Amino acid sequence: MQADLLIYNAGQVLTMAGFSHRPKRGPELADTGLIKNAAVAVSQGRIVAVGPESEVKQDVRLEREGLAIDARGGVVLPGWVDPHTHVLYAGSREEEFALKLAGVSYLEILRRGGGINTTVRHCRAASDQELLAQTRARLQTMLHHGTTTAEAKSGYGLSVEEELRHLRLINALAREGPLDLIPTFLGAHAVPPEYRGRQSEYVELVIEEMLPRVAAEKLALFCDVFCEEGVFSVEESRRILTRARELGLKLKIHAEELSETGGARLAAELGAVSADHLLHVSPEGMQALAQSGVMAVLLPGTSFYLREKYAPAREMIEAGVAVALATDANPGSCPCENMQLVVNLACLYLRLTPEEALAAATINAAHAVGRAHLVGSIEKGKQADLVIYEARDYRYLAYHFGVNLARWVIKKGRPVKTPA
Repeated sequence: MQADLLIYNAGQVLTMAGFSHRPKRGPELADTGLIKNAAVAVSQGRIVAVGPESEVKQDVRLEREGLAIDARGGVVLPGWVDPHTHVLYAGSREEEFALKLAGVSYLEILRRGGGINTTVRHCRAASDQELLAQTRARLQTMLHHGTTTAEAKSGYGLSVEEELRHLRLINALAREGPLDLIPTFLGAHAVPPEYRGRQSEYVELVIEEMLPRVAAEKLALFCDVFCEEGVFSVEESRRILTRARELGLKLKIHAEELSETGGARLAAELGAVSADHLLHVSPEGMQALAQSGVMAVLLPGTSFYLREKYAPAREMIEAGVAVALATDANPGSCPCENMQLVVNLACLYLRLTPEEALAAATINAAHAVGRAHLVGSIEKGKQADLVIYEARDYRYLAYHFGVNLARWVIKKGRPVKTPA
C-alpha cells in the first residue's frame, strides 16, 4: 500500500472509530478508540491505514515525494467539527459588553434595537469583499486551532436579498476552502427593525419568499429558527421549519436558550437533526430528544460569556441524548472561534469527562451536520482531517486552556498549519 503522507511517532491517536453510522450515546462517549505508539497513513486526501506504528510501517510504503511527519510523541485527533457558528458577519459589539457587565439582559439589548440588529446594520452596510475578508480571518483562526469542518449560518441579513447574499458568500468561502463549511439558512434569527410591530408579516416573508429562493438556488443544507420567548414562538417556528422540510432542507432549532418554551419537543416532533443551546430544557424535552434521535448541540462558551446557567449535559447523557459541542462563534454572545476552549469549558461546567468532550467535538459533532460518513474519526477511507497536538496525553487538551496546542493541522491530507 502506498501513501503520500505518513504521521509516525504518535504517542496517542484517538480514532473515535466505529460510530460513523450513528452518534455515540451514554457510556459509548468514553470510548475514544485510543491507539498508543501509533501511525496514520494517507493517500490522495484519504486515510489508508491507522494503527500501531510497527504495523502501519509494515503495510505502507511512503512515496518518494511523500511527506513524513514526526508527531514527537504528541496526540493525534480528528479535526474538530464545529456544528453551530454564526461566523459570517461584519463589525463587532464590544460596546454592548459593558451593558452586559452592568446587568442588562440579552433580550433587553435586543429590545432596545441592539444585539442581533446591531450586527444586521453592520452587515447590510458591508460590501461582499468586506464580509469575506472579515470572515476569512475568523476561519483562519478556527483552522489554526484545529477546526477543519464548520457549520455557518446566515441570519444577519434579515431581508430577502441580504439573506441570499450572505448564503452565497458562505458558499463562496466553502468552495475557496480549505476549511469545509456547511451552510444553514437562519432568516428567522430576529425580527428586523423595519418589521417591528409586524412580526407576522416577517414570518410570512421567511416562509413565502426567503425559503423558496434559498431552496431553488440550493444555498443551504439546513434551516434553523431562533425559537425563544420574545423572538419566534413555537407555532411560528413550526410553520417555518415545516415549510423548510417541504422544500428539502434539513432542520435545526435554537431551543430553550433563555427559557423553557417547548423548542426541544418541537425539534423531536419535526425530526430535526439537532436542537441547540438547551440551557433550560425540561426532563420531558430531554426524553423527547432521546426517543426521537435529535442531537443536542451544547454551547458552553455562550453560557460562559453571558454568565448564564449551563445546559444540563450530564442529565441529557444519562437520559440517552446524543450530545455534541460547538463554539456558537458570533459577535454578541460568544466572540470565540476556539474549539479547544469549548472542550475545556465542557469539562469544567457541563461536567463532561475529557473523553466525552472530545467525542462530542469530533464524531458526534460530525453527525450534527450530516458529515459523519466523511469526517469526525480517523478510519480507513475517511477524509484525512487530522490535528497533531503538543501534548503527551489527550487529557492535557482539556486541562491546559488559553493557548493553542495544535502543532500541525492537516486538511484532506495537506498540511494547512505547520510548526513555526
